[in-house]
Formats: sequence, C-alpha cells, structure tokens
Amino acid sequence: MSGQLVLTVQEAGQRLDKWLAEHLPDKTRSGIQKLIEEGRVTANGQPLAKSAKLSPGEQIVIDLPEPKALAVAAEPIPLNVVFEDGDLLVVEKPKGMVVHPAAGNETGTLVNALLWHCGDSLSGINGVMRPGIVHRIDKDTSGLLVVAKNDFAHVRLAEQIKAHSVTREYRAVVYGNLREDSGRIDLPIGRHPTERKKMAVLVDPHRGTVRSAVTCFQVIRRYRGFTQVALRLETGRTHQIRVHMAYIGHPVAGDPVYGPKKVIASLKGQCLHAGLLGFVHPRTGEYMEFSAALPPYFTDFLNTLTEI
Repeated sequence: MSGQLVLTVQEAGQRLDKWLAEHLPDKTRSGIQKLIEEGRVTANGQPLAKSAKLSPGEQIVIDLPEPKALAVAAEPIPLNVVFEDGDLLVVEKPKGMVVHPAAGNETGTLVNALLWHCGDSLSGINGVMRPGIVHRIDKDTSGLLVVAKNDFAHVRLAEQIKAHSVTREYRAVVYGNLREDSGRIDLPIGRHPTERKKMAVLVDPHRGTVRSAVTCFQVIRRYRGFTQVALRLETGRTHQIRVHMAYIGHPVAGDPVYGPKKVIASLKGQCLHAGLLGFVHPRTGEYMEFSAALPPYFTDFLNTLTEI
C-alpha cells in the first residue's frame, strides 16, 4: 500500500502513537514508530511527535511509502501445506531447509518456496527478505510454521507469540537419561560471550544482554544412552531447546553446535521436530491446533536405539 491516508480524530487527548495503533491494525507498533520518526505523519503540514496529544476534528495525514521490490526469487519447491486460507498457511518444513534467505543461502529456502506458492499474497512486515515469516525454526529442525498472508494476520499472530500464548511442542532425542520424568527449565539465554554464532545460558546479567527463557520437558521413552522427550516452549529464544538441554547435561542428539564433538553423522543435524502448533486465528478468533507426525529421519534413528 502506498499514497496518503487521511484520518479524522474523533476522540480528544489521545497520544498519537496509541491512536494510530488502534486505527492502523495492519501496522506493527515499530512500523508506526518508523512512520512518525520519518516525518510521514502530519497535521496541517507539520510532522507530529509520537507523544502529540490529538484534538477532535483534527485531520491526520499519513504518507505511506511505496513497498520495496522483493529481491528474492520464487522457486518451484514443493511445500507440505497443512492448512491454508486467505489469511495464513501452516506448513511443515523439512530438515535441511533454511527458513529465509541470508548470506550463503540465497536460494532453496522456505521463502523462495512460499513466493512461488503464494505470489504477492504474503505479509511485508518483516521486510523483503522475510515475507510472511512470523516465526522461524532452525535449518536442521523439522516441523510446523505459521506464515502470514497479510499484515493484519501478521500483527495478530506476532502479538500472540510476544504474549507467549502460542502452543509450540517439540519432540527430541537427547543424550543420556534425565533424572526426572518431567521438569521446567527457567534459565535466561543470551549471545555467547566469546563465540558469537552461539547462544548460551547467561546467569550473570553483566556478561551480555539476556532474555528470559522457559522450556518444559516430559519424558516419552527411555533408551540405552538416550531419551525421547516432548518439550513445550513458554518463550521462543534462538536455539532455546538446544541451549537449555545442553546446559542441563542432555544435549540434543546430532546437534553439531551444542552437542558432543563426535557428532552422529547419520542424523545430519539435531534430532528435533516441531510437531505441535496451536494459535488463535487472527480473523475468526477460533483456536486452531495442528500436528505433524515424526519424520523418517527421526523414526529411523529411534529404530537404532535399545529401549530400557
């Protein structure tokens, strides 16, 4: 969307940024903030500050910028679509697929596949390289993702993720046998202080920026040397499950970053699957839940283990 949008104030005394958030449901708060900072929100030809108090009858003019041309190519990559309607789709990402393009992975990503499948029907909130992407999972983690087809859906889904109200359950095989059948790991995560490509549990806040992170686990089955677990995320930090499980002494099997130096090569990455995803539909208000069966790489590995 581009051009000018003119809105007339009916209510008195509201702050501009809060008023815009109510009247522009397709925009995130950060997007609204950027419009204000760039001087694109005016009254009587004058740019307004975010804290400006509005008067009844005042006309607010919003200059909406032209959307940037997408520099990512659509590719005819097969997609496993679990659900789709006019607002969103739920897809099952295979192991080995990167979610969005980045240096060294410009093609073959989930975004390339989505552009072929959806065309222009993807939200633009996360920029030209991540159209429709509300959340992500690691390259070598398989499983379910919800993708937004428009900004309205994107904003509503992102709000649920921020409020930790989205149901996200994973299955994993981890090294060793956990002492408890279930538990809750509440340990903050931040960037590793010396290895910048890694995350780490940082209990000392002075070692870097940390964010709260909570993972709940439930033992599914015990094997000789390994345990199959179900893990529910209360937060969604980068590498959260992998970092938490490694920290308590039970790294995810096959994890080349947080696991033992001798990697289980046959797994080609961590044995981790996002098997359950639930959220409130942004338009209908209906709670929806989707599941994805364990993929062959996961079950094939389980078949090599001896149950105890």
